[in-house]
Amino acid sequence: MDHVGRIFRPPSEAESLLLQVTVGCSHNACTYCAMYDDPDQRRFRIKPWATVAADIEEAGRLADRGLPIRRVFLCDGDALILATAHLERVLQALHRRLPLLRRVGVYGDARSILRKSVGELTRLRELGLGIVYHGVESGDDEVLTRVNKGSTADEAVAAGERLRAAGIRHSVMVMLGLGGDERSAAHAAATAGLLTALDPPYVGALTTTLVPGTPLHEAARRGQFRLPDPWTMLEELRTMIRDARFSRCRFHSNHASNYVPLSLNLPTDRERALDLLGAVLDRRRPDDLKPEGLRGL
Repeated sequence: MDHVGRIFRPPSEAESLLLQVTVGCSHNACTYCAMYDDPDQRRFRIKPWATVAADIEEAGRLADRGLPIRRVFLCDGDALILATAHLERVLQALHRRLPLLRRVGVYGDARSILRKSVGELTRLRELGLGIVYHGVESGDDEVLTRVNKGSTADEAVAAGERLRAAGIRHSVMVMLGLGGDERSAAHAAATAGLLTALDPPYVGALTTTLVPGTPLHEAARRGQFRLPDPWTMLEELRTMIRDARFSRCRFHSNHASNYVPLSLNLPTDRERALDLLGAVLDRRRPDDLKPEGLRGL
C-alpha cells in the first residue's frame, strides 16, 4: 500500500484496511493538532487515481487469497472533502474487488459534510460509506475560534442533521481541557449542550495534550493558555455525562490520553459513571489516575 507520512485512524477502525486517498488535511490549522506536520503531509493533496486504484487492486489480491477484508477506512484527515464523484469512484472500486466489504469509514468535519447535499451523502451511503468520524471538539464557539477550528457549534449541528438524514452513522469526538482553565466550565456546559443537539450514536472524549511545535503548546509556553489539571478535566467529563441527553449512545473516554477510562452505554450507565467520577474527584488520589507515562496521543 502506498502510505505517505504518518497514518492515523480511529480506535474502532483497528482491523480495517487503511486506504490513503488524500495526503494531509485540507484545513490543517487547528492550534492543538500536530497529526499532519510530517513534511510530506503539510501540503494537502489528492492522491492520483492510478495510485489509489493500484492500492485497491493490491487489497483485492489479498482478498482473493482468503484475507477477509470487511472494513475500509479512507485516510487522511478529511477525505470526505473529496468531490462526490471521486468518492463514488473509490467506493465502487472497493466493492468490485472486496466481496466481503461491509462498511467504509472516513474522517469528516462540518465543512466537508456541509459541502455535500443529503442526496449526495445518501448516494455515498448506498455505495458503502457507513460512518463519519467528526471532531467537533467543543460546543463553545469562543473556544472553537481560539483554536482555529474553522467551524461553529451550529455548523456541527447542521452537519449532524445532514448525516442523519442520509442514514450515515455519526461518531463525534470532543476534547477535555480544550478551553483551558479560563473557559473550562463554559466549554464543558456548551459541549454537553452540543452533544444533546447532535444526539450521536457514538462519542469519544479525548484529553487535550500540549504537543510541542503546535501553536497551543507555544501559547502555553508564553502563559497565554493554561491546561486544566486532571481533576478539572474530570469535572468537565462529569458535566458532559451528567448534562448531555442521548437517545442511545456508546460513550467512550478510553483513549490513550484519558486519565480515567470509561466505556458507557448512555443513558443506561449515566448514574454508574457519575458515581465513579464523583468518588475519584472526592478522593483526588493520584493513583486513581492513569500514570502520565502510560498516557499518549
